Amino acid sequence: MSRPRLEVADIFRAHGPAYRGAQAEHLNLHQLKVMSAIETCRSAALGGHVSACTKCDHQHIAYNSCRNRHCPKCQGSAAQDWMQARMEDLLPVEYFHAVFTLPAPVAVIAHQNKAAVYGLLFKASAQTLLAIAADPKHLGARIGMTSVLHTWGSAMTHHPHVHVIVPGGGMSPDGTRWIGCRPGFFLPVKVLSRLFRRLFLEGLARLHQAGKLRFFGNLSELTDPDTFQARLAPLRKSDWVVYAKPPFGGPEAVLAYLSRYTHRVAISNHRLVSADADTVAFRWKDYRIKKGDRMKVMRLPTAEFIRRFLIHVLPSGFHRIRHAGFLANGIRRDRIAMIRRLLDSEPEPDQMADEAPLTGADEDEDGQLQPCPKCGGTMRIIETFLSGQTPRSRAPPWEDAA
Repeated sequence: MSRPRLEVADIFRAHGPAYRGAQAEHLNLHQLKVMSAIETCRSAALGGHVSACTKCDHQHIAYNSCRNRHCPKCQGSAAQDWMQARMEDLLPVEYFHAVFTLPAPVAVIAHQNKAAVYGLLFKASAQTLLAIAADPKHLGARIGMTSVLHTWGSAMTHHPHVHVIVPGGGMSPDGTRWIGCRPGFFLPVKVLSRLFRRLFLEGLARLHQAGKLRFFGNLSELTDPDTFQARLAPLRKSDWVVYAKPPFGGPEAVLAYLSRYTHRVAISNHRLVSADADTVAFRWKDYRIKKGDRMKVMRLPTAEFIRRFLIHVLPSGFHRIRHAGFLANGIRRDRIAMIRRLLDSEPEPDQMADEAPLTGADEDEDGQLQPCPKCGGTMRIIETFLSGQTPRSRAPPWEDAA
């Protein structure tokens, strides 16, 4: 994939200092670190290496990546590495996709309490699926799942939801057989929605009672228990959005989907159209349009664009990909092996994880190693250098990597 003409890093480098000065009291340390990482990613500030073609005399300078999980340039290789590790977990069954979304009044609370409420979103959605699937009236099986948190909509607004990928079936309670779903149907959405609503609101009330929620600004009144309960009361009767998408075409389709979703950030560089001191324009999808072209161009004040990007910075150490049920960390390998025996299935040779590709050397934005641009030969690293150092083997400036 070719390098985009415009990147989030360009916007941060040009307008980030002014934004940081104007918003100094409203930015936390983690947001500042994310901005700094994106600004310096694949620049001389992080050091790098010189690679040379094994067939011709071409040399190329490549600067190191920041590896920050919010950086649009660093997610391609991270997703690829993660996917290699997941390949051997795939089962020869139908896979389903569910989406659990927080209603707007709760999303506002989540914005001020990200770690607590996002963590509850993971827990309540997983418990909902596990409980309904275990019910003999529905599936009567112990299932597994992989959940991915997204906090944005296409316009970069705050829209927290989890995408959950679930194999179509589970182990019987005694572990002696595999119980598969009906073809094309996993679990009833209305039942999932009601239980998710109850579990989440009960969990949110416990967080408030334990003093684990903080409120400020126009939400400061929610510190009072009675006011908080009054705010939640209408949500106990409203419909919560749990969306079940059609099943995937097979395990390969699951991999293709996960490769797009697991390491996505609020906006990719390829969606950017233009930017200056006043405005940033980017492409977005208007889901309100049911037919025709949904893609539009949105123009935001530059400061508002930066603000929207930063509201999706996750708390330090927060895991945005989680596994539950028989896919939970620590038991996954044994459970997958057991399920394969029940299904009388072994992993296909091309489904086993290959050696992860090297990263950092002559990569494009998706982390792929690039051949020599002059002759197509193999590039090899001949020198590495640290931040502030000048490489001894110096390629012509116009051949430097960005």
